[in-house]
Amino acid sequence: MSFPALAFVDLETTGATATADRITEIGIVEVDESGVREWSCLVNPGTPISGFIERLTGISNAMVADAPPFEDVADEVRKRLEGRLFIAHNARFDYGFLKNEFKRTGRDFRATVLCTVKLSRKLFPQHAKHNLDSLIERHGLTVSSRHRALGDARLIHQFWQRVQAGVAPEVLAQTVKALTARPSLPANLDPAAIDDLPDGTGVYLFYGENNLPLYVGKSKELKKRVLAHFAADHAAAKEMSLAQQVRRIECIATGGEIGALLKEAALIKQLQPSHNRVLRRNEDLCFWELTEVRAGEWRPQLLMAGDIELRREEHLYGPFKTAKEARRTLTELAKEHHLCHSLLGLEKVKAGKPCFAHQLQQCKGACVDKEPMSFHSARLMAALGRHRLAPWPFAGPAWIREGDDVHLIDHWRHLGTAQSEADLHGLLETPAPAFERDSYRILQKALARMTPLARKT
Repeated sequence: MSFPALAFVDLETTGATATADRITEIGIVEVDESGVREWSCLVNPGTPISGFIERLTGISNAMVADAPPFEDVADEVRKRLEGRLFIAHNARFDYGFLKNEFKRTGRDFRATVLCTVKLSRKLFPQHAKHNLDSLIERHGLTVSSRHRALGDARLIHQFWQRVQAGVAPEVLAQTVKALTARPSLPANLDPAAIDDLPDGTGVYLFYGENNLPLYVGKSKELKKRVLAHFAADHAAAKEMSLAQQVRRIECIATGGEIGALLKEAALIKQLQPSHNRVLRRNEDLCFWELTEVRAGEWRPQLLMAGDIELRREEHLYGPFKTAKEARRTLTELAKEHHLCHSLLGLEKVKAGKPCFAHQLQQCKGACVDKEPMSFHSARLMAALGRHRLAPWPFAGPAWIREGDDVHLIDHWRHLGTAQSEADLHGLLETPAPAFERDSYRILQKALARMTPLARKT
């Protein structure tokens, strides 16, 4: 594999978010058969540069005040990068910023990208660190102006020269080929959709020919997970069917994994994607509630989830997907623990008459006064024990922070996600949603991360 035209690229920016922050400086080292050429340019970002960024890069607001905006240098940048292998350290950062800047000018930008972080990891897996400072120290690179665009682009070029000199050509060629290979994509999906996918945590939606999603999923590595669907399309009929239908992908970033799990569960129930099965909406969710009908005598009563009050969980058992599942579970427990089917409401028998299970010697006789009701009730509670709804451990709502997101929870109900104090107060004033099984399970596992909400007095 030959490398006839290369562009080593580095950018300085006002921050780390490509969609919100802007470029302040561009540095490019072009390498081809004609030799090596360097180009750099300050860029007016149209937004203030923070003190932190100024200290890091040395680029001040005064320095860029008379610099051209990106739109004025866009053609020059495109000309220098077009047809070249785009090489950068943590390349997704630089490539993402350039794509967004070009997008703001109404133009698309696309290139074959090689990340030298990934290249270093592949070629030198024995080392733990692969940031630019580590490469400088490990490979003896000469630093001219660190944290300036052209200075760092030169460092990337030097690293490439060290690699070419020290790695077998066939190994380097194979590694670069593997790192720059385009993923296998569905025929009807625009490749640009993959370039725009975020790397972080969140939820993704696959759409077909209309606005109803085919599939909703979540991941801590969105881009990697989406590509995994298409990489597996030859091996699984389900994945192949899904890949053939995908026309568009939408992603929703979340502050962390809990937010992604909650958002996924909510979207699946709301939108009913055809390829999701496990988390589909179930409006028949129900519980067994133990009610004391007489002193020491407790009997189960079936309650729908929507009928349960927010603080009524002390004697609730479940949740069950359907009333049929709830009755099947109770029947199995009755058989296992020799409970009376009549007293559990599973069989209609006249008062004082034995239930059918007692005639088969599978009931200890509470129905005919052979076993005290209090004993039967105690055994019923013990049998249902593993199905008991966990009691809410706080006096009121609690919250979980993930990045900039705050999840508000009350009695296992996810009230919503806030990013400001005003949002939080708004959620507190909103009626609580119905109990939802998947949210309950997600939030139970996250209990250790919850903090009680302090109420103002």
